[in-house]
Amino acid sequence: MNKTTAAITAVGGYVPDFVLSNKVLETMVDTNDEWITSRTGIKERRILKEENAGTSYMAIRAAQDLIKKGNVDPSEIDFVLVATATPDLPVASTAAYVASEIGAVNAFAYDLQAACSSFLYGMSTAASYIESGKYKKVLVIGADKMSSILDYTDRTTCIIFGDGAGAVLFEPNEEGLGVQDEYLRSDGVGRQFLKIDAGGSILPASEETVKNKQHYVYQDGKSVFKFAVSNMAEVSALIMERNNLSHEDVQWLVPHQANKRIIDATANRMGVDSEKVMINIDRYGNTTSATLPLLLFDYEKQLKKGDNLIFAAFGGGFTWGSIYLKWAYNS
Repeated sequence: MNKTTAAITAVGGYVPDFVLSNKVLETMVDTNDEWITSRTGIKERRILKEENAGTSYMAIRAAQDLIKKGNVDPSEIDFVLVATATPDLPVASTAAYVASEIGAVNAFAYDLQAACSSFLYGMSTAASYIESGKYKKVLVIGADKMSSILDYTDRTTCIIFGDGAGAVLFEPNEEGLGVQDEYLRSDGVGRQFLKIDAGGSILPASEETVKNKQHYVYQDGKSVFKFAVSNMAEVSALIMERNNLSHEDVQWLVPHQANKRIIDATANRMGVDSEKVMINIDRYGNTTSATLPLLLFDYEKQLKKGDNLIFAAFGGGFTWGSIYLKWAYNS
């Protein structure tokens, strides 16, 4: 009897219509297009402008895109996981609301927060549920409205992030396709380098915290860059070695879109040519939990059944890891 693995069987995505280009950012903060592009690889990013619309707005649309393209009956979905660092509301589950809105009436749902590694960790969670035999259809959505937590006078952060959502459906596979291996890590030493100071249980919201702009993302760019370069590259190389994969065996690197230089360093460590590296950071910036599924959304038509994909991510906390997956279908 073949081992049951968890394979991706459908993909969906959504990005807002409004484009915030580097040229526009030049009018908002002390920066310029050449500086942003050379250091990050970003040319523009999408911003959700709809009134009273949060992360769920994008997550629902990404899921609906998947349901339509994949001809999926939402009532058959067993579990909806929303990977996000920007939930609609404190306490109330964004995933539960998304599940109800898309018609996943028989699913249970919850949010997963591991900063930019949230979707990668969500893939691991989905694979474990599928492999256990308990559930057959697991929907994992990566979505973030980063514009809601950015200070657009802080050039260290506002140039990097954008809004977006991507979704994938995991189902059982008996052909040896889907998730093959994972290596996930975390280290609390990184807590001070990428965070929001206020709004949590340590420092609840107050008039003072709002005045001090403590509800916006803070990032020590140099420290985060150093950790991300070394750790993302290390786990990606390790998972290749552990599975006896050469650079020729890898069809695609699916890297978190934090910084073009980090992506290049990871590809170089793996020995993977640039044409095998999925990239959309130039158009979307860093969409946090949405980067990995949005890459699949953009590149789906180029993927072939049996392709070896290496996913890699790094996020605040610190959290990071790599997953090796065999693609399960031809588009």
